[in-house]
Amino acid sequence: MLYENYTEELLGLKDVIITNIKRSDPYCIINLEMPRKVHVCPACGCETDRIHDYRMQTVKDISAFGKHTLLHLRKRRYSCPECGKHFYEEIPFLPRYHRLTNRLSAWIISEFQNVHSMSDIAKRNNVSGSTAARIFDHVSYPSPSLTEALSFDEFRGNAGGEKFQFIMTDPYGHKVLDILPTRKIDDLYGYFDQFKNRDKVKYVIIDMNKDYRRLAHSCFPHATLVADKYHVVRQVIWAFEKVRKHEQQKFGDSRRKYFKRSRKLLLKRPENLEEIEKDQVAAMLSVSERLRYAYVLKNEFFKVMDSTDRYEARKKLGVWCMMAQGYRNELPEFIACFNTYTNWQKEILNSFNCPYTNGYTEGVNNKIKVLKRNAFGVRNFERFRNRILHVMTA
Repeated sequence: MLYENYTEELLGLKDVIITNIKRSDPYCIINLEMPRKVHVCPACGCETDRIHDYRMQTVKDISAFGKHTLLHLRKRRYSCPECGKHFYEEIPFLPRYHRLTNRLSAWIISEFQNVHSMSDIAKRNNVSGSTAARIFDHVSYPSPSLTEALSFDEFRGNAGGEKFQFIMTDPYGHKVLDILPTRKIDDLYGYFDQFKNRDKVKYVIIDMNKDYRRLAHSCFPHATLVADKYHVVRQVIWAFEKVRKHEQQKFGDSRRKYFKRSRKLLLKRPENLEEIEKDQVAAMLSVSERLRYAYVLKNEFFKVMDSTDRYEARKKLGVWCMMAQGYRNELPEFIACFNTYTNWQKEILNSFNCPYTNGYTEGVNNKIKVLKRNAFGVRNFERFRNRILHVMTA
């Protein structure tokens, strides 16, 4: 009896009678039954402990000691002496008509918080892929409530017949608020129109997408629209890279490959360069006047982004725009960058008074890419949405 109590405690099965345990690779098979007790007839409500017959039922349980666990459960069927009704005894850990224990279902749902494929989760828990999907489909996340700061972005999901899905996050609380099946503006207008508390939103952070700017102005007229700093800096990096690629095409094969391999040195801030790296950069800039001009523009814009407040940033951005105009003929690659900064000047300057960025959102997008790659794609949008929200709650 002492051994049985220890076994019950070890396996986590309470109020059961364990009759035998054996191993048969790759399974651990546990024979057990429930203690006999008085049951209430579901038809007439009378109490009875009269047993009509027994049956053996195989139930899958959570894996233990590195092996899949099978429970061979000896179930009783009781008989009511009043109305003649036959019914099975109550099993606390096994819902009616189920062949999986409650804790195995709960464990499978918790496994979906990792970025593993559904087939991998199913294999580790000794169930089929369709069973794992059916269990996870019980997980559902309702529509969220808006927060003071919202971050908008899109990602390539290829779910529900759409190439891109829309993501909305809370950059302050680091929480994914919702995933929408499409990034189409008309659908987004309809989605945000259902919220009655849009006035509480103080900041909307976007990635310099013109459609999102119109959406934010229309749906959140009282919010401050902020251009994400990473996407702002990326514009000048792209322009500089265009100059480098164009210039290195003029060189011989050996020097062209050297410039290509040294691109990270050219993108690095001057103050972060070591002495030997400074000499290397100086040598590269000495062979191309256009690249030297572009290098100066890039570094001057970094100084703009180092501003401590909106007022300082406005002055530095104005000086930078004058420099860019001065190099307009020598560096046509920076024309699009200059125009973008001019059109988005207000939103760029707002970022210096806003403590939030799209950094968390970009991190979520990266995790979604890992999830998609491991799962070999997810076509069902509702399942995809719930999976993302479930993963990000881990």
